[in-house]
Amino acid sequence: MHWFCFVTGQVKRFADAESFKEALTMAKTKRVEFGAGRKKKTDAFDVVNYIVFILIGLIVLIPIWKVLVDSFNAVGVYKFQLFPNDFTLDGYRTIIHTSKLYQPFVNSVVTTVFGTLLGLVMSTLGGYVLSQYEMPGRNLMAYFLLFTMIFSGGMIPEYLVMKQLHLVNNMWILVVKHGMNVYNLVLMRNFFEGIPASLFEAAKIDGCSPMGIFFKIVLPLSKAALASIGLMFAVTVWNDYSTVQIYITNRDQVNFQYILRVMVMDGDTPTTAYKVSQNTLYYAAIIVAILPFMALYPFLQKYFVKGVNVGAVKE
Repeated sequence: MHWFCFVTGQVKRFADAESFKEALTMAKTKRVEFGAGRKKKTDAFDVVNYIVFILIGLIVLIPIWKVLVDSFNAVGVYKFQLFPNDFTLDGYRTIIHTSKLYQPFVNSVVTTVFGTLLGLVMSTLGGYVLSQYEMPGRNLMAYFLLFTMIFSGGMIPEYLVMKQLHLVNNMWILVVKHGMNVYNLVLMRNFFEGIPASLFEAAKIDGCSPMGIFFKIVLPLSKAALASIGLMFAVTVWNDYSTVQIYITNRDQVNFQYILRVMVMDGDTPTTAYKVSQNTLYYAAIIVAILPFMALYPFLQKYFVKGVNVGAVKE
C-alpha cells in the first residue's frame, strides 16, 4: 500500500504510514511558520497613530461628556465630573414644558429638512451638468462658481438682495441662503466624474435621455455622496444662528439655535415650577440641540464613511 502527500510543492509517494505521517507533520509545521511570518509587525508609526487618534477622540468626547453629565446634575458646577452628584431630570422637564421653545424647534426642523433637500437638488443638478465634458462653456461656468468661493458681495449687498426677495423676518431665508453651496457642488461634480463612462455610453445606446441617465444611473450610484453632503447641509442649516440674528427680529420666525444662544449669552432662561440651576438648564438645552444628529448619524454612518473621500479617488 502506497501513501501520497503534497509536500514542498510536489506530490511524493511513501511506502509506509510512518513516513507519510512524518511528511504530513513537516508540511503542517512549515505552513504554521509561513503564516506566522506573514503577520504584520507593529511599528512605531502605528503606535503613534493610535496614540494621536485616541487623544483626538478624548478631546472630542470629554466636552460632550461634561455637558451630558452637567445636564443631569441638579447643582451647577464648573469642574469636570464623571457622574452627576445630584441626579435630576428637571432641566429636560423645564425645556419640555416651556411652550416658547416649541415654535423655534419646529422652525429648525422645517428649515433643516427643506434646506437640505434644496441643497441636494442644486448640488446634484449643478454637479451633473458640470461633469458633462461636451457641454459648451463648462470650464467658464466652473471658474465663475469657484470665483464666488473666494470673493463675495459683502453683508450689505446681501442684506439688500434678501430684502428685495422679501426674506427679511422670514425663516425661509435659512433655506434659500444655504440652498447653494459651491464647495458641495464641486464635490458632487468630482464624484460624478468618477463614475465609469461606459455606463453613460451604454445608457445612451439604449436610448436613455440625459435626465434619464441622471435619475436611473447617477443618483442610485451616489448614495454615499448624497448622504455625506446631505449631512453637511443639514448640520449647517441646523446650527445657523448668525443669519437669524442679522435678518430676523420676529420671535415667531427664529430657530432653536438662536433661542439657545440667547439663553446662554443673555441669561434669558425660562421660568417653571421646577427647581433647576441655570447651568443645568443651559447644558440640557445643548443636549436637546445636538440630540437629533446624534440619533441620525448611526443610520448614515456606513454611507458617510464611504462618502468622506467623495471624488478623491478615480479609476
